[in-house]
Amino acid sequence: MSVVTPFPKGNGQAAFDRSEFMKLIDLYGRMVAAGHWKDYALRFDRDVATFAAFRRAAEHPEIRIEKRPKLAQRQGAFALIAEHGQTLKRGHELHQVLAPLERRLMRLVRD
Repeated sequence: MSVVTPFPKGNGQAAFDRSEFMKLIDLYGRMVAAGHWKDYALRFDRDVATFAAFRRAAEHPEIRIEKRPKLAQRQGAFALIAEHGQTLKRGHELHQVLAPLERRLMRLVRD
C-alpha cells in the first residue's frame, strides 16, 4: 500500500477569489473607460488583500478595497477606504461595498 500525503493547507494569506477579482477588474475597466482611473495595484499580505485604484500612477490611491478574512464574522470582510484613510463602507458582500463607486460611475457617464 502507498502512503497518501494530505494536501497542505494554505499559508493563511488573504486573497481575492476569482469572482471578487473579476468584479474589481470590471469596475476598474468601466472607470478607465469613463476617464477617471488610470492605474491599479494589488497587494497581498497575511491579514489583508488590497486593491488600490489611482487617478495617476504617481499619486496615492484614490480608493482602496480591502479584504480582511478575520473580520468576516464581525464587521464584514470587505472595506472601501478613501484616499486619506477614512473607511467609507464596510460589509460582508463585495457588491454592497462597491455600491458608492457604482453610483459615482453612473454620474460620470451621465455628465
